[in-house]
Amino acid sequence: MKIICIGRNYVDHAKELNNPIPEKPIFFIKPDTALLRDNVFYIPPYSKEIHYELELVVKIKKVGKCINRKFAHKYYDEVSLGLDLTARDLQRECKEKGLPWEIAKGFDSSAPIGKWLQKGDLSTMDFTLTKNGETVQEGNPSQMLFDIDSLIEYVSQYITLKKGDLLFSGTPKGVGLMSKGDYFEAFLEGEKLINLRVK
Repeated sequence: MKIICIGRNYVDHAKELNNPIPEKPIFFIKPDTALLRDNVFYIPPYSKEIHYELELVVKIKKVGKCINRKFAHKYYDEVSLGLDLTARDLQRECKEKGLPWEIAKGFDSSAPIGKWLQKGDLSTMDFTLTKNGETVQEGNPSQMLFDIDSLIEYVSQYITLKKGDLLFSGTPKGVGLMSKGDYFEAFLEGEKLINLRVK
């Protein structure tokens, strides 16, 4: 299983980090050890700036390569929410030196995942993240630069998708700092899928 993450898929998020708007999807990979199914995240000792990024996630259900967009919907039927945790200080250092930044994205437990639901109409699925009871992120797939099916088509040109792979589809604006003692809840269409304590 691999975790495929899409970057800068919401215009407002790209702008909040002063990044250019991409003309085609940007993706990177997290290892399976990044997956966190527990309700507790421990801030690692090597970063002082862990950021949360809430994302809609789909689970690939069969093997596919060079998938045409019109058939992409047949490759997933479960949806959830996930947090793409980022060591922003490490990422910034890597970018300044022109280095790859997997160290800032792929560290252990950097991909908390919620419970899975059957796929509905993705274009109407509002999702929300609260931090200590206050809403910090809100999104809807209709705001994406590249929709889920387009992402599957694009990624599968380069990487074979396998059953169980997860596609994190990008985060809306509102990303921010995690601190010890924080409590996060993530909702999809009003249903709580994630509750996460930070220690």
